[in-house]
Amino acid sequence: MKGKFIVIEGTDGSGKATHLQLAVDKLRAEGKDVEVLDFPQYGTKSAGPVEEYLNGKYGGVNEVSPYAASLLYAVDRFDASFRMRQALNAGKVVISNRYVLSNAAHQGTKIKNPAERKKFLEWLDDIEYGAMKIPRPDIIIFLHVPAEIGYELVLKKTARAHLNGKKQDIHEADLAYLKSVETTYQELAASDPKINTIECAPRGTLLSIEEINPLVMNIINATL
Repeated sequence: MKGKFIVIEGTDGSGKATHLQLAVDKLRAEGKDVEVLDFPQYGTKSAGPVEEYLNGKYGGVNEVSPYAASLLYAVDRFDASFRMRQALNAGKVVISNRYVLSNAAHQGTKIKNPAERKKFLEWLDDIEYGAMKIPRPDIIIFLHVPAEIGYELVLKKTARAHLNGKKQDIHEADLAYLKSVETTYQELAASDPKINTIECAPRGTLLSIEEINPLVMNIINATL
C-alpha cells in the first residue's frame, strides 16, 4: 500500500483524541491527505454490540470472555477496513484513535496465565490480520498515563451518548482493572518495535498538551 497507517493508543484519559486531532490539523496544513478513524465507531451498526458490552449488558468487565469481547471489536474494525485500504492505496495518511492493541491490552489483561495470554494474543492477531485481513499499522504511538491519573481525568469528561449519559464505561469505572491494563500495555509496548511509548507523566505529574504533542509529531514525521 502506498499510504502510511499510524495508530495513536494510550491508557484511558491519556488524551488520544486531542493529540490525534492536533496531528491531523498539522498534517493537513502541510498539504497531506489524511483519513481519520476512531474506534469503536460509536453510533454505527458495527459498533452496536461494543456499546452494549461497554454499558454492561453482557456482564461486568471480568464476566465477559476476552475472546467474546474481542470479536465484537474485531467486527467493527473489519467494517472500517475497506475504507482504510482504499485510503492507503490512494496514498493517504490514515490515522486511527485506538486499534488492535487496545484489544490486546484490555482483553489480554483478563488472562493472568502467561502461556494462555500468549495463546490469546496469537489468536487475536490471526483473527484480525489473518481472517479479517485488516491493515497492519506502520507505527503505533502509545501515550502512557498512570491509571490513577487517567481515572481522575475520565471523571472530568462530560456525559457520553454511547454510555446513555454516563461518564464511565465498565472498563473506566474499575480502577484495579485499569491498573492491570496499564501494566499489560507496557509489557506489549516493550515487546514490539512498532510501538513508540511517550511518557505523559514522567515524574507523576501530567505534562501539558503543548509538551506532549511535539513528541507525537516527531514520531509521525519520522514515519512519513
